[in-house]
Amino acid sequence: MVERITLYRAPTTAADADEIAAWLRERVDAAVTVRDRYLDRFVDDDLPAAFARARVLDPYERETGNEMLGIVRYEERAIEHPERAGGVIYDGQGVQRALSARIPADERDLDHLHVPLLDRVLGTWGAHDKRWHKRVNVLGQPALLSVPGLFEAPAKPEAYYQAQQRHAMLSGDAPPREVLENQVDGEFLVDDDPRTTDALKGYVLQAVEYLDTGSAFCDDERCRLHNAHRQPGVIEAQLRQPTFCETHAERYG
Repeated sequence: MVERITLYRAPTTAADADEIAAWLRERVDAAVTVRDRYLDRFVDDDLPAAFARARVLDPYERETGNEMLGIVRYEERAIEHPERAGGVIYDGQGVQRALSARIPADERDLDHLHVPLLDRVLGTWGAHDKRWHKRVNVLGQPALLSVPGLFEAPAKPEAYYQAQQRHAMLSGDAPPREVLENQVDGEFLVDDDPRTTDALKGYVLQAVEYLDTGSAFCDDERCRLHNAHRQPGVIEAQLRQPTFCETHAERYG
């Protein structure tokens, strides 16, 4: 049973860890605290190399990692100056192992859940289709929440991809993302979206549910614990009423 939950801020993102913590306190029987950025608190000399080892090199290749000096130097800068990082996908489980090893021994028990909000894009390998898939969260200890994953992992409405194809046919290149976001009708989250914090609340609760019960996700598409694979589904599950299905309303409502 989870008795303590510690969230870690991601100051370069639109996510408000304090607001998420306040929401959790109303729904779980656990002490919820907030700390500053995880990568600042637990950084050591090997952490940049650990991120370099977790880099996804090819979306269709299982092998990860590039520890060339220039890559490790990039990861050092990304930890020290996170606002300069971007454009890289990391093996979420590889990052999770690296961050788990840095949790102090007296805080490692599963009754104390650590939830770093990260400004990195995380992925997991799909054995069924032999490719990497971006993820919003990677559950376990610690439970990782990728803030950019909220915008990038769930597929956008079909109209978005249709507009992308039309633009490519007419101009021969891909349109800037912000152009599509302004042109396409449909509900989806974008970078620095003001709804980011609200949408992430359910993903944090999924991490709590996973440690408590071994099962994180709900089949009801209207429930915060539903694992939506498309952006309209994220909107439905995380930002619309009801907050929970009947079963989870009894537990968290």
